[in-house]
Amino acid sequence: MATIIFCSVNKTARTAARRCLVSHLKGFASAGESHSPLSSAHSPSLTLLSGTRWFSRGSSVRFMSHGTAGRSGAGRARRGALALSGAAAVAAAAAVAGLIANANHFQRAEMATKISQAGEKEKEKEEEEEEGDILERCRGFMSPPVTDIGVLQERKGEMRTRMEMLIMETQAEFCKALQQADGGTFKVDQWQRKEGGGGISCVMQDGKVFEKAGVNVSVVSGYLTEEAAKQMRSRGKVLKGKDGKLPFCAMGVSSVIHPKNPHIPTVHFNYRYFEIEESDGSKQWWFGGGTDLTPVYINKGDAFHFHNTLKEACDKHHPQYYPDFKKWCDRYFYIRHRGETRGIGGIFFDDLDSPNQEEVFSFVKSCARTVVPCYLPIVHKHLNDSFTDEEKDWQQVRRGRYVEFNLVYDRGVKFGLATPGSRIESILMSLPLTARWEYMHEPAKGTQEAEMLEVLRNPKEWV
Repeated sequence: MATIIFCSVNKTARTAARRCLVSHLKGFASAGESHSPLSSAHSPSLTLLSGTRWFSRGSSVRFMSHGTAGRSGAGRARRGALALSGAAAVAAAAAVAGLIANANHFQRAEMATKISQAGEKEKEKEEEEEEGDILERCRGFMSPPVTDIGVLQERKGEMRTRMEMLIMETQAEFCKALQQADGGTFKVDQWQRKEGGGGISCVMQDGKVFEKAGVNVSVVSGYLTEEAAKQMRSRGKVLKGKDGKLPFCAMGVSSVIHPKNPHIPTVHFNYRYFEIEESDGSKQWWFGGGTDLTPVYINKGDAFHFHNTLKEACDKHHPQYYPDFKKWCDRYFYIRHRGETRGIGGIFFDDLDSPNQEEVFSFVKSCARTVVPCYLPIVHKHLNDSFTDEEKDWQQVRRGRYVEFNLVYDRGVKFGLATPGSRIESILMSLPLTARWEYMHEPAKGTQEAEMLEVLRNPKEWV
């Protein structure tokens, strides 16, 4: 429930404030819709709460709300605040602050009601999309889904089904956008895992634009190995198996795109869902993922577009998501032995299980729907950029750093290699066709290459 504060306000000022606020809401809502041809409104209704704090401890996230009578600390942590849903909400809040300065105070309930109604409409539209026929939605995929369509229809409302449909749709939308930019086609491999599940690997090599582009979906199940369980326990997971066994289900979509032109950056994204059944039959679940950009040369306009697109998606769910997940991304994609980040970041999160499953899934969906609008405009912008042999050599050196991170630090690669029956070709799809390692390589001072290295050693705020 939103807190309603009634203040004495001059009638003319109140009317003007209301009109201005509604104008801001409509303007930003329409801007959000036009930003992405793929995005649809799907944010939960808004609740405005004062005194709300959001924490990220290690790899876990929790919400805490102060001043909520009748709730325990644990309850507050689990059911904490949904704040300012949507970029429109954030902008509206800023508009309100300016109006207060010029026209004293006016009813905050007016703002909460307007945004809450917009959020409800967005949620209804999202639910209508998800209620679409499973078979009809599958026709747009790159291949039939991993799970039998009949099974998906039977358990349509379960999170495992909803997440599998989301990752299949994300794969198809991104592959089709890349094919349109390149003119080539993806090779589609559907594979099975004898221990349970399988996946769909889509790879395009030696195209006109992309040297190597891979977009993978995997839906696997079985029992966690001790090595995989050890990795999870190291992140604070408490796992209680029965007779040493931990049944699990994991699914996700991941992609790495390596363009030929050094002025088109490499992009990576991954969105995943994990479920573990414990000895008493209860289930632990969590989501993880993120999107990040690895340019060879700094282009401030590209960096702003990329980060701002992600920020808009995050702001629909919590104003602290983008700044915190951006920092997490910079920390995660850090090549410790080199003292530099892999790229200019984006967002990254893992073990996300708060405030509840529905809200986290809605957030993941918002993020997944940014992969085309945050990257393809950058590709088209630089399609015809010329480049020199020296610039191509620098691209090869930076790719070498990319390989180092993926093989030494990446969680997904390590989990895949530790899981029996994993498809090695799909796990190592993220590696480029070509890369270069030069002994004691250091770019000359004052060059564009040196500028790039400085940013990697000292991450910047782009929005």
